[in-house]
Amino acid sequence: MNLAVTAIGRDRPGIVAGITSALLEAGGNVDDSQMSILHGHFAVMLVVSVPDGASTEELSLRLDEVGREFGLGGVSVSEVTSLERGAGPTHVLTVYGADRPGIVHDVAELLAARDVNITDLRTRRTGDADSPLYTMMMELTVTGGPEALRLALEELSAEKQVEVNLSDLDTEAI
Repeated sequence: MNLAVTAIGRDRPGIVAGITSALLEAGGNVDDSQMSILHGHFAVMLVVSVPDGASTEELSLRLDEVGREFGLGGVSVSEVTSLERGAGPTHVLTVYGADRPGIVHDVAELLAARDVNITDLRTRRTGDADSPLYTMMMELTVTGGPEALRLALEELSAEKQVEVNLSDLDTEAI
């Protein structure tokens, strides 16, 4: 059986150890995961395989204990009925420029209109308060040729005054 486990809360040492301890006690194995800390808040998403017949109620209770121990704002467990894996990422897109509202939306909308799937997204605001800079890195699944996408991104770059770079993803480096 496969489960999706998510947790979010204020970051502190030991959260990953606590969550994975509860999963291990249930006979679980972490198949896929993504964890991050944003402005002092921790977030994790895991896909876990557990033995058939494992009690999701017991695992949920145990993970709730971990959540209380670490002061997490929420922990959830849900069954995953399908583990279909879409096409993997093929390209990396970076966007860099002066910070302003709407950068993520503008790029995401452009990609969605061209049926490009975002498989990973990271952003960071840097610089000082007077001139903040915004950096975004996306892994994308681009079906078909990327040339039309490159042209659309060049137009976006000129219109929104941001630098964009679309490059092939080196899957051997992952």
